[in-house]
Amino acid sequence: MEREEILTVIEKHLKKSVPGVTEKVDANKSFIDYGANSLDIVEIVSGSMRELKIKIPRTELSDIKNIAGLIDKFVAFAK
Repeated sequence: MEREEILTVIEKHLKKSVPGVTEKVDANKSFIDYGANSLDIVEIVSGSMRELKIKIPRTELSDIKNIAGLIDKFVAFAK
């Protein structure tokens, strides 16, 4: 699974969950930089995992600092 494909899915869920996000998503930014609260982040991550058919234990997600970190986890668990 390609990083760009994963970013596209995350971007779709970010735009669906956080009103006002219309620009291209920068993977080096955090969800909070886009105005997402903790519930939004759960929705974005859960929706993205469902769409990508990836299961990641919640404990594995606690150290993620930005969207690129989430993409790294998705790539690691997609194998």
